[in-house]
Amino acid sequence: MALSMDQLTVPAFVRGLKVLSALLKKAEAHVEQQGSVPDAMISARLADDMLPLTGQVQRASDTSKMTVERLTGVPAPKFEDNETSFDQLQQRIANTIAFLESVTPEQFADSEERTIRLNFGGFPDFTGASYLLTFALPNFYFHVATAHDILRNQGVKIGKLDYLGAFA
Repeated sequence: MALSMDQLTVPAFVRGLKVLSALLKKAEAHVEQQGSVPDAMISARLADDMLPLTGQVQRASDTSKMTVERLTGVPAPKFEDNETSFDQLQQRIANTIAFLESVTPEQFADSEERTIRLNFGGFPDFTGASYLLTFALPNFYFHVATAHDILRNQGVKIGKLDYLGAFA
């Protein structure tokens, strides 16, 4: 049985966002245990030319919701990218998951052949399938992994199993 586009998108994005949420909970607990300032963790980055933790969460959210919008035509919610607390980042993740879970498998009909044109970066036109597999999923996981790496770099006790998340 072949996998459908909805099977390749929503479950992967929801799982990754839930992992990201769990990582943020561990980061918040770490901040509380250490008596440090939450802003320092939220604004931490791996390198000067990389986005901070907030930006990594925002881009994972944007990538997942905009991928679904591009594949289905269902308008994704717009977020202002103004989160400054763990609670606000968690709310953004929850809102993104709610949107993803609202899209039905039927809305993905023929999305593998849909032409996807990105209005940034000088990318070529993609088919829906090539967009998902060569751009959207790698981009999403880049931001989830980078958020994980920022937290590790800041001393949060997380490892590979935290990145992989719970298994059913």
